[in-house]
Amino acid sequence: MKLYEDVSVGDVRQSDGYTVSKSEIVEFGEKYDPQPFHTDADAAKDSVFGGLVASGWQTAAICMRLNVENSEDMATQAGVGVDDLRWHQPLQPGDTLRLRTEIIDKRPSDSDPSRGYITTRHEGLNQDDELVISYEATAMIRRETDA
Repeated sequence: MKLYEDVSVGDVRQSDGYTVSKSEIVEFGEKYDPQPFHTDADAAKDSVFGGLVASGWQTAAICMRLNVENSEDMATQAGVGVDDLRWHQPLQPGDTLRLRTEIIDKRPSDSDPSRGYITTRHEGLNQDDELVISYEATAMIRRETDA
């Protein structure tokens, strides 16, 4: 298990890819973001996107899954916040999204010596290495303590 002391600013992780299907896009859209360009392929043709696209929130949720799957060895205690979330281009049916994560800041907790905080820059890239989504996230990480 990687503790706070085991990671450094500049460390980078890359996830495996996740391919999103048309049916997943429609199902998520119908349940959480019922706009025609997420739920109806025919109606989506007349949208600014020119076709069916995943909700940005679905794209963020896929990134969350990729992040968790790629950081199982981290002693993460909780997420603290997300900043600077940007959707750069839509995720389309059949696209494969992968996540690049870089530690950009690290600080010990002022109030609890058993934890620290790391801030990571996340970039969701499609199969053509084009930026789809980006954001910064801060998480609480367990620290090494004298037992």
